[in-house]
Amino acid sequence: MTKDFKYQHLQRILTEMNKVVIAYSGGVDSTFLLKAALDTLGKANVLAAIAAGSSLPKDQLDNALQIACDIGAEVITVEPTEMHDPNFTRNAPDRCFHCKTHLFELLLDIARAKSFSYVIYGNNYDDRSDFRPGAKAAEKLGIRAPLMEAELTKAEIRQLSREMALPTADQPASPCLASRIPYGIDITHEKLIQVEQAEKFLREMGFIEFRVRHHGQIARIEVPANQIESIAAASVREKIVAHLKSLGFTYVTLDLQGFRSGSLNESLKNK
Repeated sequence: MTKDFKYQHLQRILTEMNKVVIAYSGGVDSTFLLKAALDTLGKANVLAAIAAGSSLPKDQLDNALQIACDIGAEVITVEPTEMHDPNFTRNAPDRCFHCKTHLFELLLDIARAKSFSYVIYGNNYDDRSDFRPGAKAAEKLGIRAPLMEAELTKAEIRQLSREMALPTADQPASPCLASRIPYGIDITHEKLIQVEQAEKFLREMGFIEFRVRHHGQIARIEVPANQIESIAAASVREKIVAHLKSLGFTYVTLDLQGFRSGSLNESLKNK
């Protein structure tokens, strides 16, 4: 099936849903889903809801709100409650299940109160093979993933986003800040702030795709392998070390394996 045929299928799915609340983050998938829903159903039948909690960087929240405004969507912010749940903060491998359960239950309440038919989210067809406990929460609560149902892949969503002139078309993936903390290490507001500020500094230095992993006293930086030499240059390295130590890290390390999304899941494969 071509991407255009899949997009038409997506429109049919959305049309059958009639009125939707979208779990929105400002990322590639949820922004595309929001735009597609607006174009298919009209503004009155679409509500974007974004979780403004500790796991979402402030810059990312502001950017997401601006994008939603620019494409003509009604968007609300909700206050997530997962930081009050020890099942989330203890940071076991099922952390995302508990986080998404809290969020989806909140969005279901909003949908019922405002007479919306469905709550939907932006998982795409490629996400089938990934480790995503959050998808189990969605399945349990009846939250639908129209992009997956239409079999739209990430590459196709990016291409369609370019055709729609969406600013997220080539945006790197940016999962929640909690994903930077290894399983088994408690999640706290303080650790999330450290990661947010460390990554903001690297972004301001010109790096685009990277992660700062929080290993207690150690900050482990991942950049694409072809950028390892440039970030290790003395003038760059010294600035990064000084800033990250000012945030409370004792040691600042560079992962020689390079950037890879979901690298903390590697520990699960070794068990």
